[in-house]
Amino acid sequence: MKWNKIIMYGVLSAMLVLSACSNNGNDIVSNKNVEENSEADHSGMDHSGMDMSGSGEVPEGLEQAENPAFPVGSTAIITEAHMPGMKGAEATIVGAYDTTVYSISYDPTDGGKRVENHKWIIHEEIADRQEEPYEAGDEVKVEAKHMEGMEGATAVIDSAEQTTVYMVDFTLKDSGEEVSNHKWVTESELSSEE
Repeated sequence: MKWNKIIMYGVLSAMLVLSACSNNGNDIVSNKNVEENSEADHSGMDHSGMDMSGSGEVPEGLEQAENPAFPVGSTAIITEAHMPGMKGAEATIVGAYDTTVYSISYDPTDGGKRVENHKWIIHEEIADRQEEPYEAGDEVKVEAKHMEGMEGATAVIDSAEQTTVYMVDFTLKDSGEEVSNHKWVTESELSSEE
């Protein structure tokens, strides 16, 4: 009887670990019910496999914002949800950078389902990038690792915007899971008021 309980707990623990961890050990949050769990219009985005937390490292050449609306160390409310539990969460600003931000559509390199209108990657996360910003319809090779199968994928730019992007820490409102160094939230997706 004792061994049955140990085996059962071992199997359950292994399942939890496998469902919550990616290859690099960061937390992954499934987004199979985005439409049901969020008021935001996700335009068919599927973020299952998205790596919510990050290392805090930023791409080479990314410039810190001189006068961001939300300075590093301040807090803001996330007004848009890329994932369930994100909208309305209080974020602590970890980094603020001036760049061009893109929403993209691509076929994952791991054979997964096509990702439509993924928000966001930044100019500095594009391989062999040109100096000037890309425009909607341009095709690029992605260096970002935000989701499984993203790095190395060929993507089409859906939209482009010059803005300040933020790396943030926050706690998911639905699960209480802590997310650190999340990349990226745009200035228009943050508010100083609830």
